Amino acid sequence: MDLTYTPAQQAFRTEVRDWLGAHVPKEPLASFDTKEGFEAHREWEHVLNDGGYAMVPWPVEYGGRGANLLEWLIFEEEYYRAGAPKRVNQNGIFLLGPTIMEYGTPDQKARFLPKMAASEEVWAQGWSEPNAGSDMANIQATAIRDGDHYVINGQKTWASRGAYADWLFGMFRTDPESERHRGLTFVLVPLDLPGVTVRPIAQLDGLPGFAEVFLDDVRVPVENRLGDEGKGWQVAMATAGFERGLMLRSPARFQETARRLIDLYRDHAAEAAPGVREAVVDCWSQAEAYTLETYRTVSRLLAGAKIGSEASLNKIFWSELDLRMHEIALQILEERGQLLPGAPAAGDVGSWLDGYLFALSGPIYAGTNEIQRNIIAERILGMPRA
Repeated sequence: MDLTYTPAQQAFRTEVRDWLGAHVPKEPLASFDTKEGFEAHREWEHVLNDGGYAMVPWPVEYGGRGANLLEWLIFEEEYYRAGAPKRVNQNGIFLLGPTIMEYGTPDQKARFLPKMAASEEVWAQGWSEPNAGSDMANIQATAIRDGDHYVINGQKTWASRGAYADWLFGMFRTDPESERHRGLTFVLVPLDLPGVTVRPIAQLDGLPGFAEVFLDDVRVPVENRLGDEGKGWQVAMATAGFERGLMLRSPARFQETARRLIDLYRDHAAEAAPGVREAVVDCWSQAEAYTLETYRTVSRLLAGAKIGSEASLNKIFWSELDLRMHEIALQILEERGQLLPGAPAAGDVGSWLDGYLFALSGPIYAGTNEIQRNIIAERILGMPRA
């Protein structure tokens, strides 16, 4: 792996930095867990798409610019360095999009990917059900074939972005007699169809970051099936691999948090408790280590390798690092760390509390870290199933 950038990569970084400098909103957007903020973030995605930066590694015909993964890492570093808004359509562009690239038909790629890149269609994730959270093989919602349609019945819950999204992707049981991961099919569901009811779920901050989605005799065209009927588990595992591995959480996200943590420590070094300095340095080192590991992974991918079970290692590492950095920030801020940014005495608390509340979910979403440790034990270390 060559750790030096080529002149072309340096030029790309300069181009991205200049464009972001000219286009990133001067004021932070409202949370995309509000209706107003959701639409403001969708508009930002339109701006990104118009500039050719919606999803740089995608092919040009699908709304990308044909960049390779190293250039994507460079783009992400500049994106976070610029303080650009969060990506409201991350379920689509980082998770479903790569899955459609791998399993979609030519018609599906042409139909869904450009609208996804432009955020004309924002996607909700429909994995969990009331009795099938991290255990996706226990999914009970059904999609029964009726001519050219599937008739879907059941309930999805904890659907990320579900409160305001346009579409939902998820698995449904197309063989009612099947069990566990057999007989499941991956289906793309418009959320404006008759029979769909969306009920927002409040997060810790009170905003509807999730939703329950009730599906009552919802008729979805068979052409919305992704992959073969009954083979949804295989398709979903590809999506989960993208979520746990490379795309959803680029190292730039954690490098930027580490830089902010260092700045916070410097501002409060005089009153910091013993051991905080060493903890901050350790977090910065871990963020840099994750970056180097990701560059190594990308180099392997560009040489033809694929991401396998090691995605579980990534997921545990970044989720626990993110939580640790926010815990240390709140420790530095002491009592003021419990204040929201708009509180009269908030001062420099910034978004640390918001970040901490979200970081708490890191060890849970994308498959709990307990499940990831089981995967590592069985598939990487070769240990027997417990």
